[in-house]
This record gives sequence, C-alpha cells and structure tokens, in this order.
Amino acid sequence: MKKKILIVEDEAIVAKDISVCLEKIGYEVLGTFSKGEKALDFMGSNSPDLVLMDIMLSGDMSGIDTSAKVKEKYNIPVVFLTAYADEKTISKAKVTEPYGYVIKPFKEIDLRTSIEMALYKFKKEKEKLAGIETSSFNSNVSAISSEYIYVKSNSKLVKVQNSNILFVEALKDYVIIHTQTERYTIHSTMKDIEKKLPRDSFMRVHRSYILNLKKIKSIDSSIVIIEESDKRVPIGGSYKEELFKHLNLA
Repeated sequence: MKKKILIVEDEAIVAKDISVCLEKIGYEVLGTFSKGEKALDFMGSNSPDLVLMDIMLSGDMSGIDTSAKVKEKYNIPVVFLTAYADEKTISKAKVTEPYGYVIKPFKEIDLRTSIEMALYKFKKEKEKLAGIETSSFNSNVSAISSEYIYVKSNSKLVKVQNSNILFVEALKDYVIIHTQTERYTIHSTMKDIEKKLPRDSFMRVHRSYILNLKKIKSIDSSIVIIEESDKRVPIGGSYKEELFKHLNLA
C-alpha cells in the first residue's frame, strides 16, 4: 500500500514539483495546502502517513506553529521543507521535534531519503510505545528457508515470499525490499541481505541494487526493466559481465 503524504507549501510551483516527484517515486499525495490552518482542518478527517511542511508559511500560522499542532493533535510525523538552513531557524524548528529536514532546492534522492528515514523512525517509536522489545530479535531480517524471509513491519514479523521480491535497494544505513504491492524499509546492509537470499535467483547488479533475476522483463543498455511494475534498475559497470553470464542468452 502506498504511503500517503500531505504537502503544506505556499509556493504553488514548488508544491506542484513536490507532488509530481512524490508520485513518481511511489507515494500517494493526499492533498496540497498553502495555509497551516486548512491543512490542520483536513487532517481532522484524513490521516496522512507523513506531512511535508514548509517552515516559512504565509498567514497567521507558520510551518513551525502548524507542526506543533500536528504533533499535539494528530501525532503524525513532519518533515520540514526549508530554503533557510540558518541556525536560528533550525533552533526554532527543533522545538517541535520534526522527523527530518529537506533543504530547498532539493534532489529527488534527498526527498525520498528524508521521507523513508522519517517513516522508519516513526514506526520504531510506535513499537517502543506499544511495549514491543524489538531487540529480542537478532536482526531485522530472518532467513527461514530458501523460499521466504521474515521482515519486521508495523510491530510484527511479516513473511515475504522470495518469489514476490522484485528487487532490493540500498538507502544509506537501510535497505528497501520492493515487492509488487509493498515496500519494507529495514535497518540492514546489502551484504546481510545477499546472504539471506538464494543465489540462484538473486544477484547484485549495482552497488545499491540486488535484483530478482526471474523478474527481468528486458534490458536496455545499462537499465533493467522489471516485470509486473515496469520499474527500472541500473546495472553497474563492474556487475554487467557477471549478470550476463547468469542470463540464458540465445
């Protein structure tokens, strides 16, 4: 299920660019607002998974004021958008305990990384509040058999069939396991994931990607097109020869 993002940004062009970018990388944009008051009213009957909030909103409520109300009333993670990275502004924003910052102008990877980190941090905090000892598990991923793995998701272990995994993507200190319908963000390394996936089906094709070879639809130069999703995965130059050795080329 796609994560729902609410955008609170008073510059219409910037809000539109963010919306297009979010939809491109797999999120659902629940709404876009230029005023903090209207965004808060909307959240009264709608529940986004995360709010992207411009710090310097026009109107009676700044982004910092609005964020404080979001925390007080709805307990929804907020990531600040700002073109002002000065110490004074950041110090004011820190009081509301945001889950991250995105400095404008931003790149797609910056936006995506900040959102994924924020969602993961928020999930972990909810687990702790629920009294769940996540440390009782030895790792975030448990290899049970060659057919499936277990991953932690929403306070529980979820069984993920290896055959449903499209690819695995590295994101700083985390990895994202992509299936056709879900994405699981876990604290792990690509090396650890490689060890837990069967080598006859999965292969590292880039320093940031592990690919399910059975899900390859086509290869265009150095880009792999994935079946069932048409997602694109790059092939690293040092991995290309080994990949082609594993393919049943006619």
